[in-house]
Amino acid sequence: MAENKKFVPLHLSGNTTEQQNSLLMLCLEDALSHGFKLALGQLDRQSIQAAIESGPKIRAEFSQAVAEIVLRHAVSDKFKNEEIGSKRTYPKNYNVRPIEAQVSELRKAFPALGGCQEKLGHMALPDEPEGWFAIPRWQALAPTYNEAVEIAMNALATKRKLSHRIAGRLGNKYLRQSERTRLAETVLADQQQGNDIFVVAAQFGMLHRGSSARRTRARLASHEFALGAFAVVCMLITHPERLSTSETLMIDCGGDEYSLHADLSFDRVPLFDFDLSGIEFSIYYEDRAWDMWGTPTGFLYKLVEEKNGSAA
Repeated sequence: MAENKKFVPLHLSGNTTEQQNSLLMLCLEDALSHGFKLALGQLDRQSIQAAIESGPKIRAEFSQAVAEIVLRHAVSDKFKNEEIGSKRTYPKNYNVRPIEAQVSELRKAFPALGGCQEKLGHMALPDEPEGWFAIPRWQALAPTYNEAVEIAMNALATKRKLSHRIAGRLGNKYLRQSERTRLAETVLADQQQGNDIFVVAAQFGMLHRGSSARRTRARLASHEFALGAFAVVCMLITHPERLSTSETLMIDCGGDEYSLHADLSFDRVPLFDFDLSGIEFSIYYEDRAWDMWGTPTGFLYKLVEEKNGSAA
């Protein structure tokens, strides 16, 4: 019996609860009852008999329609007015590099890095991400996230012209990871145990271009998480072409939260842009949408075995 494996989304916040299932079922049952009454008012004996005889077709179409409606409304409407159109794209010379080339570049920048499951980067890519990216486990470089960001920024500065607008203000009172991103990293560490470099399915900003950082966070898919400054710096080290022209889509690091005055008001996000002087690292309001920016995100999956085309 032939067997193979495929990726399926790994829902970041866990499985649904019985209470949530019951509440959704009540909502759908109420909608079904209302829809039945609306249809019944337009039927006579002949037409209702035709509908009864088409029962299997109605069931199939109804099931598909219900699933599509529920999934469409499963995307939050929070901050929906913080989305604008954007025509910004990536530079023409940007492509996701083979995972081995990425790992080699990271080890040049950070010689202390250990193992990586590079074979993951050769598996068929799911639909949402652009490619497999090598992103170090920040704990392999420093005892705190903030120190790891500093180390990564210094490494980037040795390779690129870098204007660091918030130098000296990256301590934990200023910068922190979002809760969802921290949770995702815990999942990755469990999936790729013993490795200093994670292989992550990700996209470099295009998917969420034109959205504010907090709108992007609100509309993330169930298995998607925003990437922070550390991950983005490492991706820029392995993919310098990504931020190499002033016309490119710039990058906000929605996986991080920033407090301008170190006063627990984390209402900004770190961001990278590019001009003739090189890369600039600064901060921006989390509620401002701009067509120039996009948030990179990662996706979590689990491998399941298939037998004769069905998940085992």
